[in-house]
Amino acid sequence: MSVIEREWEWADFYSYVERRDVIFYYVGYFSQTIIAAMADAVKLRVEHTGAVAQTRRKLFSSFIEMAQNILHYSSDLHEKEGQATEPLMRHGAVFISLTEGRYYLHCANPVRSEIVESLREKLAHLRSLTIDEIKSEYKEMLRAETPSDSKGAGLGFLTMARDASAPLDFEFSPAAADDTSMFYLRATI
Repeated sequence: MSVIEREWEWADFYSYVERRDVIFYYVGYFSQTIIAAMADAVKLRVEHTGAVAQTRRKLFSSFIEMAQNILHYSSDLHEKEGQATEPLMRHGAVFISLTEGRYYLHCANPVRSEIVESLREKLAHLRSLTIDEIKSEYKEMLRAETPSDSKGAGLGFLTMARDASAPLDFEFSPAAADDTSMFYLRATI
């Protein structure tokens, strides 16, 4: 069962974009260069909406975490021919909308089905915590060693949960054709 309240359907993604005040929208391959360019665009768009400095910081921080998660964990990757090293680009989508004074950051990307339960447990745990408990876990994570299954310090979801004004929403939708699931995440700022 999904924890996302169905104000809209993921299958109706494009009509949702058309109905909302979309500040930023991107679907395609993510690389560090693309993320840097998107970050500049997001900064300008959020400033244009008149968001206060603290809100801009939270939006930007959460946006970067979502983009990095796509870059590190999307199962849809693009490798240059002949390169056996870490893939340079991975596919996903991200958008930011503003509705009735609240900002919503959304991202979607395919993930290997074998990591779905681990992600679900992490996110369900975060949803069960108070903001003070999230801040406490964040501080503990800063002092801890990087988890073996993490490509960063393991702070991404904690950062988003800390900055969000509501619990993170998420959903996994198994793909029919392969051993992947679509991972959807929404943060409210």
